[in-house]
Amino acid sequence: MRRSLVLLTLVLVTLLGAMAAKPLLVQPPPLRGHSTAGEFDAKRGMARLAYLLGDERPHPTDTAANDQVRGRIVTLLQQMGLTPVVRDQLACNELYKARGVSCARVRNVIAMLGPASGKALLLNVHYDSSVAGPGAGDAGSGVATLLEIASILKERPLRRPVIFLFNEGEELGLVGARAFLADPLSRNVDSLINLEARGVRGPVNMFETSRPNGRAIGVYSRAVANPVANSLSTDVYRLMPNYTDVNTFAERGWLTLNLAPIGNETRYHSPGDDLAALDLATLQHMGDQTLALTQALANGAPGANGGERIFMDLAGRTLVTLPLALGFGLLLVLLAAFAWLSLTRCGVVRGLSVVLGSIVLSGALSWLALALLGALRAGMFWRAYPLWTHLAVTASAILVSAVLLATLGRRSERRQLRSHFWLVTVVVGAVVVIIAPGGIIFFLFPPLIALIGIIAARWWRPAEAVGSALAALLLYLTWGAMLGLLEELLNQGPMWLFAPLGALLILPVLIEAKPLIDKIRLRSAAAVAGALALLGWAAAGVAPAYSADRQQRFTIQHVTDASTGRLHWTVLNDGAPLPEGYRAAGEWDLGKLPYSDRRRWLAPTTSSSGAKAPDIQLLEVVRNGKERAITLKLRANGNERIELIAPKDSTIRAAGVQGFVRPIQPQESGKYYLDCFGRRCDGLTLMIVAGRPEPIDFLVFGSRPGLPPQAAPLLSARPAFARPQYARDETIAFSRRRL
Repeated sequence: MRRSLVLLTLVLVTLLGAMAAKPLLVQPPPLRGHSTAGEFDAKRGMARLAYLLGDERPHPTDTAANDQVRGRIVTLLQQMGLTPVVRDQLACNELYKARGVSCARVRNVIAMLGPASGKALLLNVHYDSSVAGPGAGDAGSGVATLLEIASILKERPLRRPVIFLFNEGEELGLVGARAFLADPLSRNVDSLINLEARGVRGPVNMFETSRPNGRAIGVYSRAVANPVANSLSTDVYRLMPNYTDVNTFAERGWLTLNLAPIGNETRYHSPGDDLAALDLATLQHMGDQTLALTQALANGAPGANGGERIFMDLAGRTLVTLPLALGFGLLLVLLAAFAWLSLTRCGVVRGLSVVLGSIVLSGALSWLALALLGALRAGMFWRAYPLWTHLAVTASAILVSAVLLATLGRRSERRQLRSHFWLVTVVVGAVVVIIAPGGIIFFLFPPLIALIGIIAARWWRPAEAVGSALAALLLYLTWGAMLGLLEELLNQGPMWLFAPLGALLILPVLIEAKPLIDKIRLRSAAAVAGALALLGWAAAGVAPAYSADRQQRFTIQHVTDASTGRLHWTVLNDGAPLPEGYRAAGEWDLGKLPYSDRRRWLAPTTSSSGAKAPDIQLLEVVRNGKERAITLKLRANGNERIELIAPKDSTIRAAGVQGFVRPIQPQESGKYYLDCFGRRCDGLTLMIVAGRPEPIDFLVFGSRPGLPPQAAPLLSARPAFARPQYARDETIAFSRRRL
């Protein structure tokens, strides 16, 4: 029994180690020491990026800082011997996955290579940054990539035109992309490679394609040497609130591939998105993929429609693809086969109870543990060292699975449990199909290998065990790699979700280790697994919440309600308690402000910033039945951003400026947001089309960067490992206006 106890402990510790190593399954290729002529040179790309960013100030759209970045892009292109043009446009675009329209003055930089006529390939990236950070990753990495590719391709003959578009205004609502669609050059485009970033390290993922995706996946699989992509990610991305320039370009039906790194989101849209954080290996991976795709598409037509395909990479080495219809058919065959096996091998109720119980109860236990720990450690306590929380969640799944195998599954044989596990796995795949059809790819090959092993056992008895081991290994290499990416993508939580998802990797290993569990019985098995879970949660409980690399989200704002005269300090963070030094500023409570549904720390103050809300001058109202067309002029009053917010029942149908009046997305819900950013907003004439005759109560919001001098104590008391993210430190003033 002691030997069995030691062996089981080794199995569980090894399993924990393998689960911790999931993110290592997919990494960018090692950085080349030297790039030969014609290869993408990441070091040269980084040097160009350092020149572009200068002092690394944020450079949002239509600001002096962005003027400098744009000027440097033009200079670099001219030094390559290209002739860039700058399109200066006042444009608006609808907000995707939200109700609204955003406007700005944008200056797109365009350069061309290849023949002067023919269908063109568009390489697109935005050069504006978010308001909070310098944008070395988002999307400076893409700008550096396209500049390096332009320097390589200018020496090569190309069969088709290649358009390099460095657009402005992506961060505000894809305004630069909308402006390009009004450009005559866009009429000749048939293919698009878009570069983005949600992080600063790790592999560069191909996370979005045109639909149907057959042509795009065909090009990608043939051209890219180190692919990182899967059809589950592309389906899940469409369900997320995020969007890129591809959302605007999609209406043209171009063949599309969208690439981005996602490693360490804590630096995204923050001052931490700087040159020091951007990994050269990540930049090289982006450059190698983009160069390969560009050469493939610039020297040949995209090809015929390949239908819809499902796909996944194997450890970033090759891409496995299947027609979606074939995936559906294979899934049905596997479902029928394992249902028949489970019934013929008996013990269905016990076996399914073990498998389903492990999946459900591991999630419940992890949720409970996280809730208890969260009561002691408010905020994202896992932010600095998420590994410990992931290990604790994994150990909880191991504990639940081991206990169920030792109790409900004690009378079940391994061969029964194998068929029951793979039946549940295939059923999970069938459920995933409802939400994300591309996810089928992860639920085909491992159960297929297990099934082949079961069939082959009729002639060679060990075949079933060998097939089960190989199936578990392949599941780890594919589903495990996917979980590693998901852990990075969903680093804000919910962390408990990785227990049921991880149970699919844990169970096949523990089923093979069941003889050891049977020998040491419930108490010993629970003691070993429980000790690992307790150690995991103890480590998660004492690990620092924030670090120099992964800092706390912490934005300070001064807010003036010009209609009531009320003044507030606000702090946007992850809900963690504020530092002791903040008490001197007033009584802080969690609450909301009229212009945002996000909860934040609020403290009334008597310190005035002197800020004024923007003004609106009503120019004209034209009635057409129940519909009203409103024309008004904006006065910034020193604000860099102006936003008109209307109630959700306002039925605003369109808004914008002359030539760019854009429809409001009818399928979206919530309040309406009409936004303008930059210097051109002062004096802007805005047109609004409302589908109701009654006046609308607008909240008129204005913001400018920086804080008044009275914020000095708050700035000095901000925690050492804390910085703004998504929103900047700024001064806000708002009022109300009935139009």
